[in-house]
Amino acid sequence: MHVLIMSFGTRGDIQPYAALARGLAEAGHDVTLAVPDGFTDPASADAGPGVITVHPAGTEMLRLVRDVMPELSGPTDALKTFKVMKSAMRRHIAETWDAARAARPDVVVYHPKCLAGPSAAEALGVPGVLSIPLPFYTPTAAFPVPFLGGASLGAWGNRATYRLGRMATVMYSGMINDFRREIGLGTTVGRLADPLRNPDGSPVHTLYPYSPHVVPVPPDYPPSAHVTGYFFRDDDTWEPPARLSEFLDAGTAPVYVGFGSMGFGKGADRRREAILGALAANGLRGIVATGWGGIEPGDAPSDDVLVIQDAPHGWLFPRTAAVVHHGGAGSTAAGLRAGKPSLIVPFLGDQPFWGARVHAVGAGPEPLPRRRLASGLAGRLADLVGNEGYARRAAALGEAIRGEDGVGQGVRVLERIAG
Repeated sequence: MHVLIMSFGTRGDIQPYAALARGLAEAGHDVTLAVPDGFTDPASADAGPGVITVHPAGTEMLRLVRDVMPELSGPTDALKTFKVMKSAMRRHIAETWDAARAARPDVVVYHPKCLAGPSAAEALGVPGVLSIPLPFYTPTAAFPVPFLGGASLGAWGNRATYRLGRMATVMYSGMINDFRREIGLGTTVGRLADPLRNPDGSPVHTLYPYSPHVVPVPPDYPPSAHVTGYFFRDDDTWEPPARLSEFLDAGTAPVYVGFGSMGFGKGADRRREAILGALAANGLRGIVATGWGGIEPGDAPSDDVLVIQDAPHGWLFPRTAAVVHHGGAGSTAAGLRAGKPSLIVPFLGDQPFWGARVHAVGAGPEPLPRRRLASGLAGRLADLVGNEGYARRAAALGEAIRGEDGVGQGVRVLERIAG
């Protein structure tokens, strides 16, 4: 079969689908991967016997995100960028449709950030599969939608929160319907359209690449919801810079601290001070990753700390003693897979949910609210590295996750859906 996979976002949004593309190719299927330019090299490696074709899509929109995000002071500023982003979003829709027409796929896998996904599948007359690495769309009584954190609202209340999944059509229905008219679809989508229903009323299959060891599959999930395990793909060609290798070899395993693209740049200097102070207060060696602006860059004040921009989590995390990060789905998966105790400092979105899950499975302390970073990080770091229970549970969980075959399960699910 030929599978079109479209995704957009930061590294954590792209890497799982590059891993799925490679797994499909290794199983003999052809894949078109529609993703921004900066993430194409790892995906285009020769996997065989199937062929992976990379179709750049969303590069301009990602550039805007990267340029703007470090300058924002908070969510209010983010709303002001909406008009600027709108043109780039329309371009992204056109680019993913170009990929669909070129691929003529048998099935379309789309991240919800790719607004063209379901309409493209409908226009081509093939199954569309919604995929996101968190349990965001399928209603369940077990827990509320992840954007509300980890607290239960009761069975009825939990299920009701999943109507938030319809917000994409509320915000972008005009843009989506313009696109549908352009590609010859006669019907429009309503502002509260259910993303889990096809136009003929049949259920939309959802592919959830996270581990059931971290979030158990609820008993009320329908057969159309597929929890596969994480999609991992390590870049075996990556070589660390000499200063990183030398730092790791120079002493005990360090604690990793990094917030990726989170935090909004105007607080980056205060976060840097809080992190360096907390590491020093606990006498810990540390690797501080500045990311896109979450932490102010600059040389470390002592030989016990190394400041870098970033490094592949799959390579770095197994070489650490513990990890501290913002709780993105990809970062959380990498820390747990490495078997390392994790402390989550959530900023937005689903990050409080993952922080709550890490604590619930015993792999780390309660999440530390971002506003308490300066006053609370030193104490939480002491708990993170000093609690042997976290280390034991994280090691056991890491072994279980490494034993999963999320990519293989994802391939088998798509084979069944495509018939």
